[in-house]
Amino acid sequence: MVISLRHARVRYGPLEALHGVTLTAPAPGLTVLLGRNGSGRTTVLRALAGAVPLAGGAVVWDGADVTRVPAFERARRGLCLVPERRAVFGSLTVRENLELTGADPALYPRLEPLLARRAGTLSGGEQRMVALCRALSAHARVVLVDEPAQGMSPAVAARTYALLASLDACVVLAEQRLPPALRGRRVFVYELRRGAVVFGGEAAEWAGRAR
Repeated sequence: MVISLRHARVRYGPLEALHGVTLTAPAPGLTVLLGRNGSGRTTVLRALAGAVPLAGGAVVWDGADVTRVPAFERARRGLCLVPERRAVFGSLTVRENLELTGADPALYPRLEPLLARRAGTLSGGEQRMVALCRALSAHARVVLVDEPAQGMSPAVAARTYALLASLDACVVLAEQRLPPALRGRRVFVYELRRGAVVFGGEAAEWAGRAR
């Protein structure tokens, strides 16, 4: 099972954010989109999820063109997007957020003392834990996560990557740098610059090239 972009173009008004991007993320496995802010990483995730329309090209999932399939239908088919911001329902408690997907707070033990608090009052790292806890418990076929460990301590970040790597799913992460916790794992990397792919290959190959 794979999900891919084929010659995808995305525009925000007069500006083109993706310039004919082609990439493929297999399952099960981890694919990491690397690049600085403004490189197009977040737009790739949103295009795969159907959160932004394509101005050209296609999204293909399991061999079927889903370019015109709306985001809510992709979600019903098993795609889960965890955006960088606004990934929790701030007015609901942590417990209520987790109950939406039947998520197990034991995935992140630090959440258990926070269950009665409103999610909007949590720190950025705590909110990421809530959002990821939901995604990890959703039994999704495709999991797209923008900056998964943002605001987390190194120990919690390492746990996060271990949990994501354990999923029997297509997992695509957007990162500025390759996380230390993923080095040594079998990871496929795409590097983006200014809306275009400049590298695609195994993480070990990318690391050698980056030196």
